[in-house]
Amino acid sequence: MRIVQLANFYGPRSGGLRTALHHLGAGYAQRGHEVVLVVPGPRGTDEELPGGIRRVTIAAPRLPATGGYRAVDPWRVQRLLSALRPDAIEVSDRLTLRGLGAWAARRGLPGVVISHERLDRLLSQFLLPSGAARRVADVANARMAAAYDTVVCTTAFARAEFDRIGAANVAQVPLGVDLSTFSPRHRDEDLREHLSAGAESLLVHAGRLSPEKHPERSIDTVAALHRAGASVRLVVAGDGPRRPSLQRRAVGLPVTFLGFVPDRARLAALLASADVSLAPGPHETFGLSALEALASGTPVVVSRSSALPEIVRPECGAAAADSPAAFAAGVTTLLAADEGLRRAAARARAEQFGWPASVDRMLVALRSC
Repeated sequence: MRIVQLANFYGPRSGGLRTALHHLGAGYAQRGHEVVLVVPGPRGTDEELPGGIRRVTIAAPRLPATGGYRAVDPWRVQRLLSALRPDAIEVSDRLTLRGLGAWAARRGLPGVVISHERLDRLLSQFLLPSGAARRVADVANARMAAAYDTVVCTTAFARAEFDRIGAANVAQVPLGVDLSTFSPRHRDEDLREHLSAGAESLLVHAGRLSPEKHPERSIDTVAALHRAGASVRLVVAGDGPRRPSLQRRAVGLPVTFLGFVPDRARLAALLASADVSLAPGPHETFGLSALEALASGTPVVVSRSSALPEIVRPECGAAAADSPAAFAAGVTTLLAADEGLRRAAARARAEQFGWPASVDRMLVALRSC
């Protein structure tokens, strides 16, 4: 098949979405399919990526207040699709590219959309009271489910808003993790000593610093631990629109901001060298960065109101209420556990999420349309 993957809000620092698209695309190519990835960017390009993916970039303007994301005109995407002549489309955008399901249906092509976020949660955080957010999300989700052959959700948490409206065309496909890049083998004691700056325990927050991720909770967790006399240091690996306010919030606390870490090997060494990773986002529908920490042998404290408790089990992490005190308690509990056991349990859990299984299940969804 010629599979065309499409996404807006994709960029050099777009984290989990970019990672998922590249690993899925490379998996399709390994199995003999032709893969074209269509994304927005500063200028139009047509290039070959490692893994056998052809990436076509359509020039698109920056979106204000998003930290550099871009969104291309959907009509330009449709014109490009007509030229590409796909056998199936896979859309990772439920907002600006939502019309592509109907475009595929009119041509008798299989159309799959991956729901990477909970619309009801995002609406209630930024725009509407929870009841109204749920009603608006239900209408939008019903229209999206009707427009595509299959809606793919990565967790039961992500799927819940579609089950609520009785959508029958939903498939649950967990994402994977690169078990070679992220591994306990990459632990670096010299790096750990340097980053911990004399603290007994090294914590890490890896991810985009944007409002929906609630990165301020990681800063406040360190403040709570610091007040309790714990010898900890937090390293923040990531960038985004919240970074300036987070740096102000962290003044006087043992927190180091590394910014965006583009080198995957360096990020892997950081995750493997930390004692505990923090994933405070309450709306996460999967949480690839948390899974990368587990693959590195590092347990994770996660928001119990997100999808992450489905992935991070008690033996390799802690699910905490959305408060600094609860997150601090989770960190304390993990640090008190046997280090060898907690690190082995983290790696063992991550090994249940290899990318090949995700690719196989996505291909089933694409072929069954």
